[in-house]
Amino acid sequence: MDGPSGSGKSSSARGVATRLGLRYLDTGAMFRAVTWWMLERGVDVEDPRAVAALAEEPVLVSGTDPQAPTITVDGTDVAGPIREQAVTGAVSAVSTVPEVRTRLLREQRSIIGDGDIVVEGRDIGTVVAPDADVKLYLTADPAARAARRTAELSGADVAATEQDLVRRDAIDSGRATAPLRMADGALHLDTTPFTLDEVVDQIVALVQQARATTGG
Repeated sequence: MDGPSGSGKSSSARGVATRLGLRYLDTGAMFRAVTWWMLERGVDVEDPRAVAALAEEPVLVSGTDPQAPTITVDGTDVAGPIREQAVTGAVSAVSTVPEVRTRLLREQRSIIGDGDIVVEGRDIGTVVAPDADVKLYLTADPAARAARRTAELSGADVAATEQDLVRRDAIDSGRATAPLRMADGALHLDTTPFTLDEVVDQIVALVQQARATTGG
């Protein structure tokens, strides 16, 4: 499940995984965790060489329970800190570094293993799991995305949040390594007019249809 920030990927992916009894992986949290680690050590995240040199050092552990996803770095629970503004403002820069993406790609594929998992991010269908049984690309109107993200961030300004989302979209879509785009064979779902339950219902129906077709 791919798409820009605020499109509903995380909530939808967790809902689908819970409904179908599958594991869940938020790859964005992994990039945020690496970013948090870099910031904690005073690394200049705008310096690709500095980030690349340390890309292999942080030890990440990603929990896959959709009802209680966890992520630690070097044994420290960072589920809360990685959602703070400092990380949000820096994660796109860290995510563009090829060495970071290569390292996390290896770990993401290891977690995916033989499947039975819902994975969300920005390059899942294109790079991480191009052979996935069901590939989805979620989008939403920028204003709707900003409103959703603002609701998650106490005290955030909607207009400023929308501006930041557009900025991150440009970085993610324009990077040389694994840019954000809809994968071949992916189904496009605009979540703007739907509630979370309605989105989950649609995705579950698609998965069940795919299973019926393949006999899985």
